[in-house]
Amino acid sequence: MMVIEIAAGTLYGSMALVADGWHMSTHAAALLITALAYLLARRHARDRRFTFGTGKFGDLAGFASAVVLAVVALLIGWESAMRLLDPVPIDFGQATVVAVIGLLVNLGSAALLHEGHDHGHGLDHGHGHGHGHHAQDNNLRAAYLHVLADALTSVLAIAALIGGRIGGWVWLDPLIGLLGALVIARWSLGLLRSAGGVLVDFIPEEEELPAEIRAALETGCDRITDLHVWQLGPGHHGAIVALRSGDPRPPDHYRGKLSHLHEISHLTLEVRPA
Repeated sequence: MMVIEIAAGTLYGSMALVADGWHMSTHAAALLITALAYLLARRHARDRRFTFGTGKFGDLAGFASAVVLAVVALLIGWESAMRLLDPVPIDFGQATVVAVIGLLVNLGSAALLHEGHDHGHGLDHGHGHGHGHHAQDNNLRAAYLHVLADALTSVLAIAALIGGRIGGWVWLDPLIGLLGALVIARWSLGLLRSAGGVLVDFIPEEEELPAEIRAALETGCDRITDLHVWQLGPGHHGAIVALRSGDPRPPDHYRGKLSHLHEISHLTLEVRPA
């Protein structure tokens, strides 16, 4: 579909269709990055050199895909601006047919990826814990956003071509390209923040796990003096807890208090007497 859109857009003079085709080509590369991330994570899942597992492979791939999205937005915006200044003739009828087919292909791909996201696909870190309610796979999310972005540019291309055919608004084709670039850039920024936050061990304020750990452990004369929580991968977190107690118990006692928090896949406890 990518090859057809680029060829048809060039032949029929539609900037929206050409942009959609090149957009799809970069996303095909990004989806390859996504697939390779899962392959590498699975292949090295038992490799002890990865101290906390390979869950962040997906976030690294998601971050890379977000960078690709940003570059795509810049290229589409630049080319569309040039076409606004120097319009070209467009065969609206033929280009519209190709754009509609491209939209159907993108919607089918988005449906497949959305189904996978709903079923909570993640990576096995070898800890035997299930996914918690905090799970989010930034790699799969990146793939899903890529095909959604493609679907959006297809819709915008169809709208521009219909408007140009009915009203003679040739300028609408590159203008829609600019609008699509802005929307894609916004999606890219959101994904950069999400995946990048995981890579630098940033815990957002809405993350409930640190508060849940405190609520479970700070009872009676037990107080947490130091707490570190970070994400290892989708639905998996690591935690380091330093506890001071007036009546210290064995570490297993405190581990038992956290047993209901299934998203903790790696836990280090330090207990000192008050």
